[in-house]
Amino acid sequence: MRMLFVGIALAVLTVAIGLAEATTQQTAPAAPAGNAKTGQTLFLKIGCYQCHGNEGQGGAAGPRIGRSPMLAFRNFTAYVRAPRGEMPPYTEKVLAEKDLADIYAYLSSLPPALPVESIPLLK
Repeated sequence: MRMLFVGIALAVLTVAIGLAEATTQQTAPAAPAGNAKTGQTLFLKIGCYQCHGNEGQGGAAGPRIGRSPMLAFRNFTAYVRAPRGEMPPYTEKVLAEKDLADIYAYLSSLPPALPVESIPLLK
């Protein structure tokens, strides 16, 4: 009976350690520190606003890329580097990682959109 208890305890401990390691490995790394003001300048200079709007709210040619919900930096970078659809790719030669971090910081700094119910003209 005691051996059964020890065996079960070891099995539970092994599963718990495995889950803890899996959870640790799945957490996305934090975005590198970026400068939101520089990111805003780059966002406008590079022309991102032409499709995505001045504040990443989206437009006729590009989807919303601003806050709520914000993509993880890793996914944001992967898409900018190899987009699907009509967006041109911004490789490392065109847009350095630091510049991308600045643009991400700018988009992350924007306030979330107001709920539709709070806009009087839309009631």
